[in-house]
Amino acid sequence: MKPKDPDLLRRHMVSGLSTVAVAAMGSAAPVRQSKAQTLPRVRVQDVSKTRGDIARSSVRMKDPVTEYPRPPFPMQEKQDPPGLASLMNPRPDHGENSYRGSGRLAGRKALITGGDSGIGRAAAIAFAREGADVAFGYLPVEAPDAREVVQLIRDSGRKAVPLPGDIRDEAFCTRLVDDAARELGGLDILVSNAAKQVSVPTIEDISTDLFDATFKTNVYAMFWIVKAALRYLPRGGSIVCTASINAYEPSESSLDYAMTKASVVNFAKGLAEQLAPRGIRVNAVAPGPLWTPLQSGGGQPLDKLVSFGEEMPMGWPGQPAELAPIYVLLASDESSYATGQVYAAVGGRGGP
Repeated sequence: MKPKDPDLLRRHMVSGLSTVAVAAMGSAAPVRQSKAQTLPRVRVQDVSKTRGDIARSSVRMKDPVTEYPRPPFPMQEKQDPPGLASLMNPRPDHGENSYRGSGRLAGRKALITGGDSGIGRAAAIAFAREGADVAFGYLPVEAPDAREVVQLIRDSGRKAVPLPGDIRDEAFCTRLVDDAARELGGLDILVSNAAKQVSVPTIEDISTDLFDATFKTNVYAMFWIVKAALRYLPRGGSIVCTASINAYEPSESSLDYAMTKASVVNFAKGLAEQLAPRGIRVNAVAPGPLWTPLQSGGGQPLDKLVSFGEEMPMGWPGQPAELAPIYVLLASDESSYATGQVYAAVGGRGGP
């Protein structure tokens, strides 16, 4: 019997395999088609349109140039230090009507010095609306402003602990911390913010009493309060100190004040290294010119307040409400890798 042609055999085999493959594909195709028909059909164009509609309806961009008051300002009423926010024109914006919380400090317990007005008041409002209970220190003469802060904290559904007294006294500083921790049931955030600033044209005009009072308020008190708070602050706790643009760009009429704020920066950086192994973070905020009673209560000559802040690139003094989010960030777990830092909010003029 004559052997079959090898080429012919190969052609028959390929033809057979092709037939099998086609048959298999024909039988499998309906299965795949059936599965594909069960998937929802997505119209990308409609999704994009929906997102655009949502963005346009929910986002309100804030123009900082027109959002806040700009100079020239009315001549301010002369106030004895430390001054009251309620007597300023226009009144400072602490976020009373604008700050919206989102639970970033839920269950936290904070102590703020100088919490009746200015940055301290803005931080107290923001902390409470983020879910923290807040104790705050203030001088007895600042009681009218302090009462407003108490009500704002309580309106946020949080506990308010007002603690009047003079932080130039070491015993009061210790008692301030102890009372705050007792009333709050602990302490895990400390904001050292209270400050004294008196405008003096020359060094010859700075008396020893004024020099001592400025350092006692801005440096000694910070040291005493932080030292006392370390008995309570747990791992994960946060300390935020208020410095100033004057720490690295001193004003000629605020020599003693500028010296203290440079000390605050150095203190925060050095203490951050000490406390890092204990899980406690320490940072500072260095604001530029802010519209607060610190200025109208002697920090600036009244005639200069008419044009206060216009020399900054932004062209106006910052409002306390503009700094509150920085304090929330540094107090929260969101900034867990930030310690020993100095955050500047100076309206565009450099930084530390």
